[in-house]
Amino acid sequence: MQQTAKLTLNDGGTEKTIELPVVTGTENEKAIDIGSLRTQTGYVSLDPAFVNTASTKSAITFLDGEKGILRYRGIPIEVLGEKSTFVETSYLLIYGKLPNRVELSKFSTLLTRHSLIHEDMKRFFDGYPSTAHPMAILSAMVLSLSSFYPEAIDVNNHEQIDITIARLLSKVRTIAAFSYKKSIGQPFAYPQNSLSYCGNFLNMMFSVPAEPYEIDEDIVKVLNLLLILHADHEQNCSTSTVRLVGSARTNLFASIAAGICALWGPLHGGANQEVVEMLEAIHADGGDVQKFVKLAKDKTSNFRLMGFGHRVYKNYDPRARLISSAAEKILTKLGINDPLLEIAKRLEEAALKDPYFVDRRLYPNVDFYSGIIYRAIGFPSNMFTVLFALGRLPGWIAHWKEMMEDPSTKIGRPRQIYTGEVERAYTPLDERA
Repeated sequence: MQQTAKLTLNDGGTEKTIELPVVTGTENEKAIDIGSLRTQTGYVSLDPAFVNTASTKSAITFLDGEKGILRYRGIPIEVLGEKSTFVETSYLLIYGKLPNRVELSKFSTLLTRHSLIHEDMKRFFDGYPSTAHPMAILSAMVLSLSSFYPEAIDVNNHEQIDITIARLLSKVRTIAAFSYKKSIGQPFAYPQNSLSYCGNFLNMMFSVPAEPYEIDEDIVKVLNLLLILHADHEQNCSTSTVRLVGSARTNLFASIAAGICALWGPLHGGANQEVVEMLEAIHADGGDVQKFVKLAKDKTSNFRLMGFGHRVYKNYDPRARLISSAAEKILTKLGINDPLLEIAKRLEEAALKDPYFVDRRLYPNVDFYSGIIYRAIGFPSNMFTVLFALGRLPGWIAHWKEMMEDPSTKIGRPRQIYTGEVERAYTPLDERA
């Protein structure tokens, strides 16, 4: 029997009760379907920032912020982080299951085959100043891919979808690496088919013609982990942007470019860069962690403790646990004594013991340690958000694909509550004060 919720409205003395269906997810999440609310009552719901609104049903990622659970297609993030690779996890998110050997080989071959960008696109980089932010270049270049592959513009061309997905996943790392090389004035390094997905990206980022570049498999492993941990996170700002843009039957390249722009914001993908900048400021000030913990609690202070708390997680972010451990291992392996890591550890310890943070459930999130690892590997801070985009790409693709394959999908069109002027007369120009 269909479970329902009753809503009673008292409008001008007239009482009306309607029944709204209750939707239950596979993890027993419950939602009240208000799709018919306006039709039945003339009312709409108001939920600023969509704090309590489910915009869609999805089978891709399950997140329980109260318990600190994150699963991709049912598989815990801790298991994927330990046992999987980014390429395998990408396949899982996009196609709904772990690939067998044949499927994984075919998918990997597609990524290898499509790693080069069109030679004409290299000239685009010449038009950007050296000060151009890599995210600006990334979003523009991803959008421009649609002009080189016009067959991908037709979202009903199902024969092209798998190739378009492979092209995007593969070429984004090339575009990202080229944008970095452009910013520092070094020659581009082309992809090498003999290297793995992450190994190839590292080679394009850091190799130079003057000397050989040795691929460090420990760095490849930690980069795989970081990309896996960022690969999807349910209906966040950038994913919701991809789905909203895609709901207009917009091609994959354009939809992803919009998601990249959303991710660029400091409240979203730019947070790990802000964490590193905060740690640098604490270090420059003398490293007194308690001083900054007090400032974070002081309502009259403008200081904000970056990397703590999350819109969804009200428990320890499971991704943060994995990254914290990885940061310790990779810095030790590389022989790097980074004072920022020590400050971060002391800051975390102090915050987790302080009732102010404990009561508000402000735990370290995924951004808190990821920037320290990127910094240790050699990535500049303006590339941190690009790396976030590279990791989040399979999740964006999976949501775009899921939405396109759902026959119930409609173009996104939120309502609003108007708060402007009521109807008034037009005043001729000569009569205006």
